[in-house]
Amino acid sequence: MDNTTDQAGRPDDIHRQAVQTLFSLFDSICEGAMTVDRDARIVWMNEKYATLLGLENMEAAVGREVEEVIPNSLMRQVVQEGRPILLDIMQFGERWFVVTRLPLRDESGAVTGAVGFVLYDRPDYLKPLVSKFTTLQSELARAQKELAKHRRAKYSFSQFVGSSSATLDVKRHARRAAGLDATVILFGETGTGKELIAQAIHAASARADRPFVGINVAAIPETLLEAEFFGVAPRAYTGADAKGRPGKLAIADGGTLFLDEVGDMPLSLQVKLLRALQEKEFEPVGSNEVRRLDVRVISATSHDLERRVAEGTFRADLFYRLNVMPIVIPPLRERLSDLPLLAEVMLEQIAVSAGGIPCELSPEALDALAAHAWPGNVRELRNVLERVSALSDGPRLTASDVRGVLPAGTPGRGDPAASSPTVRTLAAATGDAERDAICRAIRATGGNKSEAARLLGISRAKPYDKIARLGAMS
Repeated sequence: MDNTTDQAGRPDDIHRQAVQTLFSLFDSICEGAMTVDRDARIVWMNEKYATLLGLENMEAAVGREVEEVIPNSLMRQVVQEGRPILLDIMQFGERWFVVTRLPLRDESGAVTGAVGFVLYDRPDYLKPLVSKFTTLQSELARAQKELAKHRRAKYSFSQFVGSSSATLDVKRHARRAAGLDATVILFGETGTGKELIAQAIHAASARADRPFVGINVAAIPETLLEAEFFGVAPRAYTGADAKGRPGKLAIADGGTLFLDEVGDMPLSLQVKLLRALQEKEFEPVGSNEVRRLDVRVISATSHDLERRVAEGTFRADLFYRLNVMPIVIPPLRERLSDLPLLAEVMLEQIAVSAGGIPCELSPEALDALAAHAWPGNVRELRNVLERVSALSDGPRLTASDVRGVLPAGTPGRGDPAASSPTVRTLAAATGDAERDAICRAIRATGGNKSEAARLLGISRAKPYDKIARLGAMS
């Protein structure tokens, strides 16, 4: 290969040829082209552009400041800022041009001028593109609106059905929590309605118009929990999304984060969550960027967290951070006076879903329901009523209908297996008795903890923190 061919194949020459080719191509297919120097004076304009502007020839424009020739030009801005304006609509007299403007740089990167092209001499040519963009924008806005709707709370306090003293106590404490921005923890067995209360608190709070984001800690594999909480930075690891993925903390920003079954959280994640809640900031997985955090946390558990703290499976500092406003949701067996109203509301909801007429429970059917132990609580009651409604031939449900769908082998409240005393440790029984006595004393003194301690005949020094925690439950 001779020297001439070798020189022609150098990368610099290829790049220069590409620039010249592209410029020539743009010059030929566009409606006009021009260049300006670093002072925004026109140094070149093709004849098509001169004709488009009504000039005799291009020499009439060369050497003049660009605004003298084209009053609405933004070429000076491109030169001064060094940033392109890739697509713009520019007015010239009564005409409108679709234009693009690009800065020119020397080998050191300094801006030496700018080049502009008139892509179309009528914006009408952009109508298909604009129409498609508008359609995509509308679809995106509709999807975002639909997602925001799903992120909002679906339940209110009126949907926690019942008029028993236990139910009214739960609603009273929950409404008090809704008026504050403190961390709430809900204690209760599976199926008692913990998420319903969490959503009702959010819906009645100052954060109601912001997202309500729930995450069931027990349902997500431990290896994925950190990413689920904190999100993942772009390309944080092999196979990670190039755009990154926001975590539940980021999605819930400004709103409420509901941690269901928080007692099942692994210790490694407990440390990171505690820091995020205390410092009000977090880092996505694979990122060094610290992001601010503004969320209200409501957690729920069916476990005895105090026992888990004692066993070393739940951090005491996280427990104290979450246990600011505890609310105990009683099981169905402890508020059976609510059962008739609960059953009526559920049967109406079932009928609406099926497009039929609500079934009616006979007194004997209600007695059969009341005799059941309800280990699955309100969720189990809904399941039983759905089944008995589907299997019944008539609108009136009898005791035999109900007994036919109740789980076989599950002891009722009147059965020997259900009524036989459960053997408990002395420490557990003593703790429950102490808790009950403190709660009664706090109620009797209207929440005055010092007076409650005096009535109980105990010193404030050691048990005061326990009285303070139980005071929120009284």
